[in-house]
Amino acid sequence: MSPDRFRFTKLMQRILGVVEQSVLIIIGLATVFAVFQAVGHIWQARTITVGDILLLFLYLEVMTMLNHYLSAGTLPVRYPLYIGIIALARFLVLDIKELDAMTMFALSGSILLISISILIVRYGHVRFPYTDGTDLQSKIDK
Repeated sequence: MSPDRFRFTKLMQRILGVVEQSVLIIIGLATVFAVFQAVGHIWQARTITVGDILLLFLYLEVMTMLNHYLSAGTLPVRYPLYIGIIALARFLVLDIKELDAMTMFALSGSILLISISILIVRYGHVRFPYTDGTDLQSKIDK
């Protein structure tokens, strides 16, 4: 790799890092704003529905995902899967009167498949944990 290309690569990494942080800040602020909107809607309606609670859980999962990403620098695939389950459950709860049996079955099956995929991912993480490369280097040195 030439020195000029290395400088360009580092510059691009810095630019992408700034853009990434900016988008994360925007997502965080938008989520907090959405939470306040949802609470305002609940306050105005003077009633809390299951859909409202599931919506707040969606926002909570998004904030949890952002917090984990900002603290660890990685994003576990489980968080978007949790968000998907909550979103499908909310859709099922809110539109149950308008849904036909086949659509309800498909939504329930989707929730089941996502739940099974979470179990598979968790099993994979426990059974085959990630390594940072340090244990491989110690094996090579022996």
